[in-house]
Amino acid sequence: MAKATIRVYGRSYTVACSPGQEQRLSELGAELDTRISRIATAVGDVGDDRLLLVAALSLLDELHAAMGGSQVQIEKMKTQAADALEQAAVRIEALVQRVETRLDGDGAS
Repeated sequence: MAKATIRVYGRSYTVACSPGQEQRLSELGAELDTRISRIATAVGDVGDDRLLLVAALSLLDELHAAMGGSQVQIEKMKTQAADALEQAAVRIEALVQRVETRLDGDGAS
């Protein structure tokens, strides 16, 4: 098992990870450090536990918004696809009617 050391809000943490994931964890740790530093600047000294809590809630809020937005887009695309299929079916029916009418007209002559 590999290990990565990340630094968040002035403290270092060693985290176990899969081999090859050390760099990714370091990058994520740096992003978390930046986010927590911004939150600390905005809210002041509320304690490390609360800073981590606010950062976690903020990240979850962004994740839910991103997932919800994607779901809304998927539903919109499904509706558009269903509408397009319905319109195509109407056109096909109209074409069938025209062909049948011509065939009936040609057969009667």
